[in-house]
Amino acid sequence: MARILITGSADGLGLMAGQHLARSGHEVVLHARSDARGEAARRALPEAAGVLTGDVVTIAGMRAVAAQANATGRFDAVIHNVGIGYREPRRIPTADGLSHLFAINVLAPYLLTALIERPDRLVYLSSGMHPGGRPDMDDLQWERRRWNGLQAYAESKFLDVALAFGVARRWPDVRANALEPGWVPTRMGGPGAPDDLAQAHLTQAWLAVADEPLARSTGRYFYHRALREPDPLTRDEGCQDTLLDACARLTGVPFPP
Repeated sequence: MARILITGSADGLGLMAGQHLARSGHEVVLHARSDARGEAARRALPEAAGVLTGDVVTIAGMRAVAAQANATGRFDAVIHNVGIGYREPRRIPTADGLSHLFAINVLAPYLLTALIERPDRLVYLSSGMHPGGRPDMDDLQWERRRWNGLQAYAESKFLDVALAFGVARRWPDVRANALEPGWVPTRMGGPGAPDDLAQAHLTQAWLAVADEPLARSTGRYFYHRALREPDPLTRDEGCQDTLLDACARLTGVPFPP
């Protein structure tokens, strides 16, 4: 039995992965951004071992979630599922002055990775849109560019893949992988999304616990439990290091050696 934390798991794919893992006998801890959503998650998955609450839109909120996670004990796997979609009509600044979308989709996975006691496996959710999101590494916060919500989302998902690969390179004792779940009809994906919702949560659950050699690999990108080639630039060590350094500056937390 494995012990797994799933961020952003009050509903959608995170909750579905939690239900799948809990009903397979694993110990699952969920995460919600508020107490009200946490209670809804408890009702949806009463088998869950616990629910962490905290809004990861701010650095203080990210730190609070990490502290709660560590207080419960070490996890075997963490699934970084938390994220928002591509419909923001403008750049929304957070209390820290950061792009709302970047803070949740990129900075939260970075800081939670850096602060939560190191697990055996880390899983990062990306998107099939990530190859179209090669970012301007000098303007990750969209402070100089004209806002484009679709492009900003694609960039965030590109950066999630680069983050996963950077973690895999720097922490060779941890299995760190990224995946795309497909464009599925969740609240984020919308009712017209064409991919199979029944498959969308299975790869992250598989990467978190499976003993198959492929699931125990690291620094790879998956779609429906099969390897898929990501944008080649995500494998560039300079790109990975630039991202990790930027996140360290923004949070004040260097990536742990």
